[in-house]
Amino acid sequence: MIINVSKAKANLSKLVDMVCLGEKVIIAKNNLPLVELVVHKPKVKRKLGLLKGRIEIPDNFNDESSEVNDMFYGDDS
Repeated sequence: MIINVSKAKANLSKLVDMVCLGEKVIIAKNNLPLVELVVHKPKVKRKLGLLKGRIEIPDNFNDESSEVNDMFYGDDS
């Protein structure tokens, strides 16, 4: 599908969905094809656990803090 810039601006979300579903979309200016929308492909796969063994999360990490609660909810004392 070839679409002019002005129509592409108004329908960008729809065009992105079409590309994600495999449709070929080319954006043109004055009926001259300029760019093609393509699905993004990361250059490298993300690696999980890069900080394993380098940081330590304390056991009380998820515990509530009365000081923080007071800042959000006010001091009831």
